[in-house]
Amino acid sequence: MEEHSRRSKLEMHVDILKVLACHGPLKLTHIMYKANVNCSVMKQFLDFLAQHGLVEEQNFRKKKIQKTVYVITEKGRTALTHFKEITRAIQTTEETQRAYVFI
Repeated sequence: MEEHSRRSKLEMHVDILKVLACHGPLKLTHIMYKANVNCSVMKQFLDFLAQHGLVEEQNFRKKKIQKTVYVITEKGRTALTHFKEITRAIQTTEETQRAYVFI
């Protein structure tokens, strides 16, 4: 049986950082689709990440139209690296614990 669980806010923030690290700079709607985050909370999440210096909003004009894109900052890349390291450490610990159960 497959377990369906909702992502935490932290996991959604990390997914946004991953999308920007791989595909950025991107417009809000493109981040929303790639990170699979609901439109109603996407702007709040981006504002939160920007307030903490993890992403940056950049505005520019293209053919007389104002465009806004988001980019991951160096601090955001560092946070993403740390998150990946912690996730790997936890997975390794869980695998070790499961191995002891079978012994």
